[in-house]
Amino acid sequence: MKILIPPSEGKSNIDQSNKTFRETNSSFNEPISKILDSLKDMESSRLPKLYGTSAEKSLVLHELNLNIFDNHCSEAITRYTGTVYKNLDPESFEVLSKNYLNQNVRITSALMGLVAPDTLIPNYKLKMNVLNLTEFWNPYFSDILSTEDFVIDLLPQIHRKSYTKKSNTIIIDFKIMKNGKITPAGHFGKVIKGKFLKFLVEHRITDFEDIKRFQEDHFIWDNNDNAFIKVA
Repeated sequence: MKILIPPSEGKSNIDQSNKTFRETNSSFNEPISKILDSLKDMESSRLPKLYGTSAEKSLVLHELNLNIFDNHCSEAITRYTGTVYKNLDPESFEVLSKNYLNQNVRITSALMGLVAPDTLIPNYKLKMNVLNLTEFWNPYFSDILSTEDFVIDLLPQIHRKSYTKKSNTIIIDFKIMKNGKITPAGHFGKVIKGKFLKFLVEHRITDFEDIKRFQEDHFIWDNNDNAFIKVA
């Protein structure tokens, strides 16, 4: 089983390992190098749009990416600091839950590949919606995930394009019903997604039916919509 979650834009710039990324011998070194080759050839005038920031800051981010193999690392679970990760609260897990987390959760990174929470990664900045990265990663991710008995997909729409779904895939969304209308949970969806992921890890869920037991912040599983829905 694999549980797919996205990375977060928010990242810690603290390197907790004295290893450089080159020294980790990542299984994705080849595709990562191909992405870096594309970045090296990019004109500086295109960088603000690529990174979604000012010209000055985009140059700093670009340099950070180009040097990732020589930069020091932290485990992915501590590198990412966004809402999902804060509500997952990985520091609270006991040993068995930490083992479950590292064995079953995978993060779909636009630059690092498909990484486990304990994978050592450098700081970087790159979104999945640029450079056709969803198409680029699709064969890599799809090949890895095809061997799983089932895959729980907690990804945003753009990241869902980074692999080909098969019959072993269970897509889970979080929605809100208000005045009879169902809409995506939006930013609060990240909060509840983190809490849901924590539920999976703490209870070490391995069966789909057990997933439906999750109830928090008034979100309840709806079989008809195949999602957790909160009535506002």
